[in-house]
Amino acid sequence: MRLGILGGSFNPVHLGHIFLADKAVFSLKLDRIVMVPAYRSPFKLTAEGMEDSANDRLQMLAAAAAGDSRLAVDDCEIRRQGVSYTVDTLEDIIRRYMPSGKPVLIIGDDIAGDFTNWRDSKKILKLAEIAVARRLNSALVKYPFAHTVIDNEVMNISSHTIRQRIMEGKDWRSLVPAGVRAIIEDRRLYGFSGDTGTDKDCGYDTVLRIESAARETLSIGRYLHSRNTALLAYDLCRRFGLDPMSGYLAGIAHDLGKELDNKQQMKLAKSDGMEITDLEREKPNLLHGRAAAVLLRERFCINNEDVLEAVAVHTSGKRNMGLLAKIIYIADKAEVSRNIDSELRRMCYEDDLDSIFFAVLKKTVSKLQSRDLNISGETLHFLEKMKERGR
Repeated sequence: MRLGILGGSFNPVHLGHIFLADKAVFSLKLDRIVMVPAYRSPFKLTAEGMEDSANDRLQMLAAAAAGDSRLAVDDCEIRRQGVSYTVDTLEDIIRRYMPSGKPVLIIGDDIAGDFTNWRDSKKILKLAEIAVARRLNSALVKYPFAHTVIDNEVMNISSHTIRQRIMEGKDWRSLVPAGVRAIIEDRRLYGFSGDTGTDKDCGYDTVLRIESAARETLSIGRYLHSRNTALLAYDLCRRFGLDPMSGYLAGIAHDLGKELDNKQQMKLAKSDGMEITDLEREKPNLLHGRAAAVLLRERFCINNEDVLEAVAVHTSGKRNMGLLAKIIYIADKAEVSRNIDSELRRMCYEDDLDSIFFAVLKKTVSKLQSRDLNISGETLHFLEKMKERGR
């Protein structure tokens, strides 16, 4: 295996790092790059909080590398603690990874000029090939040691700038991978002060696991519907003062039971302790929401009762359903891939929640009646409520 090594503070990792890794793999014909976050960088000995942020930086790097088999994340410097010297890391990685030939050590031109002053720089040159990436200079710069130049574009992104922009409340999210953004927001890193209000059940790691499960188990069409439902639910929760990530989680999970067979849906639904109606026995697929709620509780340890209710009752609704349940009922039937009229779509962004709910209900009942399909008792209950409202 031809191996590259890219170290740094990664405080936080950003798109410039990922772009450079991608470019290095291609131009240097590497099989894999090991990304190594420093415990305490010898180039930033005066920087405060490096040690305290080690776990966060490691997890952000793992999120950025997720799904890319060309990238490995190694915590050897964090486990070793102390000042992170490159020569120690090289010896460790060569011993464990056993690359074919010398590994390629990738360094930026912002630190390459001082390379000969690094600890055991001569030994580093014996252990590894050196590749210099452009971070400051677009022009070719010569250095007094054997090296290759990576012909990468100079990207005007730095971790320092991102931290500063977060502190100042300026835009920064487009500069980091989505997983990194979510961790920064969830953990309120770098002085992030945005109002997430996220329930502990609905943090990034949990949502990512459930969304991955939805993508892997559902057809692509069903998954895209689920994600569209999640996005509309997120928007509606923001409008009506609920935790947006709870809405996103319930939306992405609401159809997790949809493609299970009837026996599986029935078995899961029976375990929630609620009655199975005659209509549900006749059409077990109506139980897919209840089945999904059981999966959320048992497989993913979700205990947020609002989320579980919203997922369980999104098909037919129920009496005295909560605000989040109403939002998921709406989002499931009004998301952008659904064929609904523009007036109903406008209502989702302008009218009060109950008005939207009953408008969606009216459309749903009309659709069922046009197909001469049976209507559940709960839906009939809401239909009566709708008539009482004069709608």
